[in-house]
Amino acid sequence: MTYDIMLVRVRPGLTLQETLDRLNADFDPNGDLPPLRLTQAQRNEWDRILRRVSRDVDPLTSEEYLHSLTLETVGPPGRVQLDYRGDTANIEVGYRHSGPMALEVMELAYHIARIVEDESGLTGHDFEVDQPTRTGDPVKAAARLSGVTEWAQHHLS
Repeated sequence: MTYDIMLVRVRPGLTLQETLDRLNADFDPNGDLPPLRLTQAQRNEWDRILRRVSRDVDPLTSEEYLHSLTLETVGPPGRVQLDYRGDTANIEVGYRHSGPMALEVMELAYHIARIVEDESGLTGHDFEVDQPTRTGDPVKAAARLSGVTEWAQHHLS
């Protein structure tokens, strides 16, 4: 189970929610995901994202998979994974951080989300705490991450 932040290219004339509703309506849960087919502009966006995150975060790894381009932080404060698909992206943080470590990892996740927004024009939203990543407070996100982590450790361990 992961804490997820979603980023999406809002379609002209639509709100973020309307864009998500259309994406969800087009999704076939029984179908195969289509292979990744980025435009040159989207490939350039990814290159800029990867360059900026690499400059700010060390160490990290990146891979190209059939359905997405992925980067993952591998050092402190913890693992944050970004999957980029051109018109959508998501950031995942595992529910294993609490207290001050939760804040550090969520500050990193929001930092990466803001880089994606800057370089791609995607709009990020953290539905866990219902706030945009551009202006949202990582402290609020960290409190949610920490709370769920502590609950899971107490009730599921």
